[in-house]
Amino acid sequence: MVAVYDGVVLLDVAGPVQILHGSRGYRIRHASVDGRPVRTDVGVALGVDLALDEIERPVGTLLVPGYAPPDGDRPGQAFVDLLRDIGAGARRVASVCTGALLLAEAGLLDGRRATTHWSACADLASRFPRVTVEPDAIFVRDGPVVTSAGVTAGIDLALALVEEDHGQDLARAVAKYMVVFLQRPGGQSQFSVRGAVPATRHPGLRRLLDSIAADPAAGHTLATMAARITVSERHLTRLFRRELGLTPGRYVERIRVEAAQALLETTADGVASIARRCGHGSDETMRRTFLKVLGITPTDYRRHFRTSHEPAFRRAAPNR
Repeated sequence: MVAVYDGVVLLDVAGPVQILHGSRGYRIRHASVDGRPVRTDVGVALGVDLALDEIERPVGTLLVPGYAPPDGDRPGQAFVDLLRDIGAGARRVASVCTGALLLAEAGLLDGRRATTHWSACADLASRFPRVTVEPDAIFVRDGPVVTSAGVTAGIDLALALVEEDHGQDLARAVAKYMVVFLQRPGGQSQFSVRGAVPATRHPGLRRLLDSIAADPAAGHTLATMAARITVSERHLTRLFRRELGLTPGRYVERIRVEAAQALLETTADGVASIARRCGHGSDETMRRTFLKVLGITPTDYRRHFRTSHEPAFRRAAPNR
């Protein structure tokens, strides 16, 4: 069941639905609050099958696509109330993009881990403190609830559901037909931390972020960072969570990974040398961090993101 509303992002609906339809393993229906067609974010009308309160329960999978972040048209309280009622008894609840904020408003993410579009992660974290936001992830599963990042990440989510329900062979066949990866081969973080963090309201924090990006290999412990801007460690942690939706340690980790990614893409330097230059300490530490953050080793990352067959030192950074 796909719950839609005026302002819903067309690709948030079309991407996952195309994957599920291609698997031929689901009965897909669209529902709105009043059972009438809705207008998508790009103005295309989207027909529906029934009203949300007409849905036969329990629902197998409730899929909630998002609105255009950050200021797209959002559904009203009636929609959220129906999500709460339907989702509470559903076998599985999934969201795409800012659909996670609608699930959070309905209380369906309380006490759970979740992700959303990178531009909305800080909003999700600040408005809903009972939700543990994982801003790096393409999608996150916590029990029966699955949330995904923005727009095309809904395709990754749908393929994961197909694999879970019908096996990897079918998911691979659907992915091949759709000309997409069954699993993204590395680079699985949905955004660049440096490029995506919002302008902070705290001048000291902005200076700190700039200094971390300028020298990833420096000793950026919680204590040294707090001392650098003359705040307590506890207050610094609160600032990071409020302003960035990340812990200080996770931010430093992501900056170091991104610095290493850039060197792997643009230089012929060895992995051990890059690890030291970016603050990972050793090649084994960097390997473990890459696997945790990107789901791929540094060596495999370099191989995946080469853009030609020229020697490595002549390759330009890929346009990702």
